Amino acid sequence: MKKKLLMLSAAALCVLVLLLGVATVLVYPTLPDIAELSDYQPKQPLRVYTADEVLMGEYGAERRKYLPLEQIPQQMQDALLAIEDHKFYEHSGIYLQGVARAVLANLFRPRSQGGSTITQQLARTVYLTKKKVYTRKFVEVLLAMKMESQLSKQQILEIYMNQIYLGQRAYGFEAAADIYFGKSLKQLNLAETALLAGLPPNPAYANPVVNLDRAKRRQGVVLNRMLELEVITQAQADAARAQELHIRSAQDSRLHAEYAAEMARQVVHAQFGDEAYTRGLKVYTTLISAEQTAAYKALRRSLLDLERRKPYRGPEGYVELPKDAAEQDAAIAQALADHPDLDELRAAVVTEVNKGQLQASLQSGEDLTISADNLRQVQALLSDKAKEGLRIRRGAIVRVMRGPASKAEPKGAWALVQLPEAEGAMVALEPSTGRVHALVGGFDFSKNQFNHVTQAWRQPGSSFKPLVYSAALEQGVSPQTLVNDAPFVRGDWEPKNYDGSFDGPMTVRQALARSKNMVTIRLMELIGPAKARAWAAQFGLDIDKQPDNLTLALGSGSVTPLQMASAYAVFANGGHRLAPVVISRIVDSKGSVLFQAAEAGPTEENRAISARNAFLTSSLLQEVARSGTAARAQATLKRPDLYGKTGTTNDAVDAWFAGFQPGLAAVVWIGYDQPRPLGDRETGGGLALPVWIDYMSVALRNQPVRELTPVDGLVHSGGDWSFEEFAGDAGIRTLGLEAGNSAGSGQAGLPSPAVGTTPAIPPNLSPAASSATPLSR
Repeated sequence: MKKKLLMLSAAALCVLVLLLGVATVLVYPTLPDIAELSDYQPKQPLRVYTADEVLMGEYGAERRKYLPLEQIPQQMQDALLAIEDHKFYEHSGIYLQGVARAVLANLFRPRSQGGSTITQQLARTVYLTKKKVYTRKFVEVLLAMKMESQLSKQQILEIYMNQIYLGQRAYGFEAAADIYFGKSLKQLNLAETALLAGLPPNPAYANPVVNLDRAKRRQGVVLNRMLELEVITQAQADAARAQELHIRSAQDSRLHAEYAAEMARQVVHAQFGDEAYTRGLKVYTTLISAEQTAAYKALRRSLLDLERRKPYRGPEGYVELPKDAAEQDAAIAQALADHPDLDELRAAVVTEVNKGQLQASLQSGEDLTISADNLRQVQALLSDKAKEGLRIRRGAIVRVMRGPASKAEPKGAWALVQLPEAEGAMVALEPSTGRVHALVGGFDFSKNQFNHVTQAWRQPGSSFKPLVYSAALEQGVSPQTLVNDAPFVRGDWEPKNYDGSFDGPMTVRQALARSKNMVTIRLMELIGPAKARAWAAQFGLDIDKQPDNLTLALGSGSVTPLQMASAYAVFANGGHRLAPVVISRIVDSKGSVLFQAAEAGPTEENRAISARNAFLTSSLLQEVARSGTAARAQATLKRPDLYGKTGTTNDAVDAWFAGFQPGLAAVVWIGYDQPRPLGDRETGGGLALPVWIDYMSVALRNQPVRELTPVDGLVHSGGDWSFEEFAGDAGIRTLGLEAGNSAGSGQAGLPSPAVGTTPAIPPNLSPAASSATPLSR
């Protein structure tokens, strides 16, 4: 009987071998061509970098950074092979002992073990589905054998380590090192390396972002296996287990340049289509990382300061919290999923209000306390009697952030804040090339993707005035010309100065420094709105968006912050209009240059205004930054080579500062997306100028003072500069400027004590001006 059973078993085995052999003969020729792996070209995302090669953005379904095997640290290779396939360099694609072990395990617990080598895993990843069926396993084995016959071990391991999925959209170990730790593989210690090595079997289960405890348990398994195989010592293993792991989170410091990165993405996608996200293209922009960070922080700081001056609008929402601790944690996590953190502005759920202070919990599980001192402005809202919707109680979803560090609070004390409703924009560029150094299109890209630098058409207010003064210089006006700051009436239009007062005759230089509206209107009447619009167009402003009437003098047209930066760059570079440049070059995954921006610079072809006009207007702007509405600029930065103009429109709907140092022009705008007043006391000097100063304090660090110098065609007399043909009394007289006070007459009176009476200038009036003219400053 026993002999008969053995004969039957042998016969069955022979039949099985025969069937496998037939199946192999039939299936093997149908296997995919392995040759393509010899020139492996994985999907690599589009990456956007600053000029100094700091990553700004990454686009594509797969985050991947391909590394040749020789650049992957040996420690990383050892850790992976120890846990996944320690016989990798000895087998021919199939580890028979592993297969046998998996078969035995599956007999008792079906499909409990795979027994797959790295080669089999790669075959499955590249060519097969992950569904566990025995037919797939058979094909997987054949594919592994075919791969081993056509590829070297080094090729197989290199492809695997760059192809395998490791969670968080990261494909390959180099990408995973950056995603989880913010480092490259060569920077990882043993503890971090072992954690990554434990991810391939089930990245979702061992994801350290989701569950660090599970990830550390898996890390321990890897370290034990490395110790068994004598890849590491006991001391190394113990040290790695004790090593604190710092998993990268959304609050970690990283470059915020999302608006500029999105601009680059749109350009590349328009050219390459969806292939842009898989070809491994690298886009290098003109941005400077340190300046970008300075602009980002400065704009956020001003918008948060503005928000602190507003009444508290109440919690962002409420959630009912269970009494059970575990259930409470789950409820908090679920509630905060709809209120993502915005950089340093963290969302939290209030867990207790007691004695004028409150406790809250963050998405990360961290608990915090906000003291009564940091809740003074909202103490009334902690009461049971507070109005529903404003009341801060248990279950309230609020926004918090840390204040500056102190001895008592080394990390900074927590404070209650709210998301700014106002928006802003800042852009800075090189006047000599148009290369953009910094671009911040709003408070936070996660909150609002509308790029206010390029898409927000707003009234520029008084920041437009320098263009009017520049045009007036061509009509014989000089910095010494006296203009009457007196009431001006045209029909039902009776504009005012910002402070409501009138100061009589003053020089053009004084008038711009003090942002006198009446003087600017009289200059506009002199040159005429039609000429002023054409003059503005030479600076790159859209002529169709500038009104054809006297209100244009006060900046009642529409511009974008980027247009204003380019316009002010014309003054800074001696009169040349250069197109802004954001993308400097695009290269493919092999480093071949696909696009290179042309070198741009001042030429006679791109001249917008004369060099002498640019210098003279700039000298007026220097006075604004020295003694006028922007005097805080030179006083704070303690350098004379600063030029600029504030702008505040009627009812403080828009706040601006536009200015430059000869090597860098920058513009700041702040306002609401749906235009409304920013506040009774808010101005361009109070809101936008501090942002500009904070940015310039970084951008101009270690930069020598560089004042603009006079050019041909100018003369200096009477303590100021003027065009040589308009110097002295004769120049003014040839313009036919009337003497005397024209207060209330509506005439373009430009009185000069040194000039006799001359015929009045023709009014040169356009159609009736709107009564909604901004009271610009």
